[in-house]
Amino acid sequence: MNFVLDFGNTRIKTGLFEGNNLVETCVFASEKELLKQIDSFSNIKNCLIGSVTKDHVQTSKQLALKFNTRVFESTTPIPLVNLYKSALTLGSDRIAASVGAWSLYPNKNVLTIDAGTCIKYNFVNEKNEYLGGAISPGIPMRLKAMHQFTQALPLVELDKNYDKLTGQSTAESLLSGALVAAACEADAMIDRYMEQHENLQVVITGGDADYLCKQLKNRFFANQNILLQGLNTILNFNLEK
Repeated sequence: MNFVLDFGNTRIKTGLFEGNNLVETCVFASEKELLKQIDSFSNIKNCLIGSVTKDHVQTSKQLALKFNTRVFESTTPIPLVNLYKSALTLGSDRIAASVGAWSLYPNKNVLTIDAGTCIKYNFVNEKNEYLGGAISPGIPMRLKAMHQFTQALPLVELDKNYDKLTGQSTAESLLSGALVAAACEADAMIDRYMEQHENLQVVITGGDADYLCKQLKNRFFANQNILLQGLNTILNFNLEK
């Protein structure tokens, strides 16, 4: 069994795989919470940790005592040609999500949209080359930034049921600017990629993917576990080398 862990900016998500099949997922609020459960993990042979923080250090040490454990780094081999110019600064979440989407749609143009703390757009072409993409503020970050960098605008609680284009109060206007505008941004990005790349496959994932999926006019495939799938694909790729 393979065990993969995604340490994101707001949560930790884990996946247990048998071959390429995802058997179980868990979500933890912190490494401390995860470490309390670490002794319950069993029937595991290999582990891969992907992290955009430094909160994985103790977990990697504890897992290494029990299983064959690796931490995904910029030098870790991947089953794609990485053409990103600053590969050393490329986040593990971006490349893992791209590998996960690519594993479902090899030899195709694939745009992966990961709507999390930031909204990440990552593109793999039909030659199986990772080219890069874009990073923009995530939905909660937009609301916090408008409050933090102004004197008058309030901090509005995120409401994923909000879908009105025209806000009729300051709170609604902020929600429209954060939520509806984020969906419009994503649709526009998809349109741009479609203009440049034929037969584009769009894959959406991340904590706020549920909202985007309700708003987008373009066709897409949604998979909340695409990043875990990518980490498992990378792990298997390295085990086979």
